[in-house]
This record gives sequence, C-alpha cells and structure tokens, in this order.
Amino acid sequence: MTSGSLARVHRRRVFYIPGYDPIHPRRYRELYRKEGADQARISGYEIALAPKRAGGHYGWHVTSTQDGAEVEADVEVLVWSDIVRSSMGKSIPATYAQLVRTAWAYIASGALFRLMRLRKGPVIAALYPIVALIVQALIGIGLGWAGAALASALLPGFPLDWLAGLILAAAILALTLRWFRAKDGKLFAYYLMHDYAFTARWGGANPPELEARMAEFAARIEEAMREDWDEVLIVGHSSGAHLAVSILADLIRENRLPPSSWQKYPGGRPSGRGAAPPALAFLSLGQVVPMVSYLPRATRLRADLAYLSTRPELFWLDVTAPGDGCAFALCDPVAVSGVAPEGQIHPLVISAAFTQTLSPERWRTLRWRFFRLHFQYLCAFDRPGDYDYFRLTAGPLALAERFHGRAPSQSRITTPANRFTSVT
Repeated sequence: MTSGSLARVHRRRVFYIPGYDPIHPRRYRELYRKEGADQARISGYEIALAPKRAGGHYGWHVTSTQDGAEVEADVEVLVWSDIVRSSMGKSIPATYAQLVRTAWAYIASGALFRLMRLRKGPVIAALYPIVALIVQALIGIGLGWAGAALASALLPGFPLDWLAGLILAAAILALTLRWFRAKDGKLFAYYLMHDYAFTARWGGANPPELEARMAEFAARIEEAMREDWDEVLIVGHSSGAHLAVSILADLIRENRLPPSSWQKYPGGRPSGRGAAPPALAFLSLGQVVPMVSYLPRATRLRADLAYLSTRPELFWLDVTAPGDGCAFALCDPVAVSGVAPEGQIHPLVISAAFTQTLSPERWRTLRWRFFRLHFQYLCAFDRPGDYDYFRLTAGPLALAERFHGRAPSQSRITTPANRFTSVT
C-alpha cells in the first residue's frame, strides 16, 4: 500500500494521560510547543499551537502541514495531578513510613525479584528512592552524633547529658533531612518514593478516587468518539499507560463506542465528514505496566490487559526504548504480565531506539539524565526514525495506517515472569 493510497487524517482528537505527576498540566503544553517547533525544523514540516477549541479542562489546538497535507488536532490533558499531590506524604516521617510499606509490598510478594527478570533498569529506579532516603537518614544520624560529640568537647564546663545530646542530635537530623527534601527537585528521591508508594499501598488496585476520575476520562473519550473527527488518539505516558488500558477496556466492554473506522475500513477511513466514526488509536509511551500488574491485587489491570489485547476496535502501539531506564523497554505488557490470551493482536511493540534516533552528541548529553530520558518520547529527535511524536499526534496518517505491516521489534520481551495472573 503506497502512501498515496492511504486515507488522510484532517482532524484528530488527542487525549493525553500523564504519569504520576503533581505539576500543573501547562508543562505539557510548553513541552509540546518547544519540542514540536524543534522537530518541525529538523524534519522540514510546519507546526503551530493555539488556544484549545474542543472543550475540556486543559489543552491546546495544533495546526500542522506535513507531507503536503494540512492537519488540525485538539489535544486535551486528562488531569489527575490533584490526586497525585494528595497522595504524597505531607511530612518527612510520613515519607519514611511509605518507604517501609512499599519495600514490604514488593519484597514480600516476590514482585521485586520477578521484575528483575524482565528489566533491571526500572527495578533499580524503584530501589533508588529507598536507598537514597536511607542514606540521607544515615547522613543525618551521623551528623547529629558528630554535632553532639563536638558540643560536648567544646563546652567542657557545661556537660552535655544524654538527654540534651539526644535532643541536639535529633535537631541536626531533622535539619539535614529538611535540607535533602528541599533539594529533591534534583534528587527525585521523595518524588519517586511517593510514585511507587501510590501503587504499592493498594497492592496494584486503583484507589476509589482514581477510579472515579478514570470514569470521567472515559466519558470524555466516549463523547469525542461520537463527534466529527477522523481519529481519536489516546496517549498514555508512564503510569498513564496502564490507566488508559483500563479506561479503553471499560469503554469497549460496555459497548459505549461506535464501530471503529479502523475495524470497518482497514485501508483507511473513507473521505468525507460523517462517512464513518473516528478511528480509535492507543499510543502507550514509556510504560511501567509490570510495576503494577506484578502486584497481587492488580486483578483489574490484568483482566483489562487480556481483554484489550484481543479487541479489533482499536489499534495499540507500544513505544519504549532500552535507553530509558525507568520503563520496561520492549516488554509486551500483556505477555509479561502472564495474561496473554489466544488471539492476542495488541500491542505492536517497537523501540524508539534512542541511541539511533539521537545523535551521539545529544545522546551523551542526555544519557545519565534518567528522568529527562523518560520524557524523551514527548520530545524532538535530531535523527528521527519512524517514531515521531509530532507526526503521530499532528500528522496526516492514522496510527494504524502509519504502522500498517510493521513487525514488532526483534528484541521484544514476552517472558511471563509474573507470579500473580488472576484476573478475578
């Protein structure tokens, strides 16, 4: 099938589901604006942003000219940052209590050791905040002890009894931990601890407030699928990927969507408004699904993975990269969770191949910036391959058509290492 025979997308609705992020969603608009301009300059197309037009709480409008075609896209961020903020420990002791609960949840269940069979990178990322917070506490204790000993040595005429020494040491410990917390914008120990604790606290299940928000997201997508769009694209990044899996599974299972044009017209949506419902597409980026699905109470997610993987109503592309140490790179999230059914058709697992799509100079700059690399999927590539976030969200081809006939990456991992495979 040549590019000339493919049906063109003129109007696209994009729903972006962030990962565990407490920051205001305007950061995603600014990231899209800056990185989109860079990618357009590198790749030779045009892209511009304007205020949102399609409703929703937060988003923006995109106009782009690519491959001689003009495309409009309305992007909406499905916000759950308020839930993220409320889940974070309100105090330093509360964070250390999260540390104990989270470590126990992953170690006692055996999930930690089984996850290491898939990818060591994201497991190391999960262990980092635990180790970092323990080291910070040990430094504080050491400084407190040294401070008490020094005070006793410098004030021989004012003997420091054990209670006064303990109070001084505790004060120094508290100040040290506060200093480390103030620097967490660079260290990310507290942030990552809150992230993993959010999942571990419920054993892989969703808390009620998140389930309620996901229902709101589903209603927004259902509404868009009944409007005049050529494609409705759901983008789930990091933790947002497994939320999207459950949202889409609910919509299809409950028969809340019109027949997808990708299902009815595999060669592309017929031209002409109102000719068919929008194509439904799902793009998961930098997914961390096993961190949830390997926990004992993640029965909903495992059931949704198994169900969605067989549904022809949508096209699902999963993009990760071995260079992203925070993601389960090239792991088929359905297969590695141990719930791959007969007749699985999703997802198509491909690599963003950072070492190839970023120049050696750019790769050297980003290689050890692990948190930044986890967001590279949303950014510009100076040696772009077939993955280009701005072509997928603002280009003239539907996701299913752009990757029609594409084989999964040869390094795809499908090993079912999960101990917990119950879906009920």
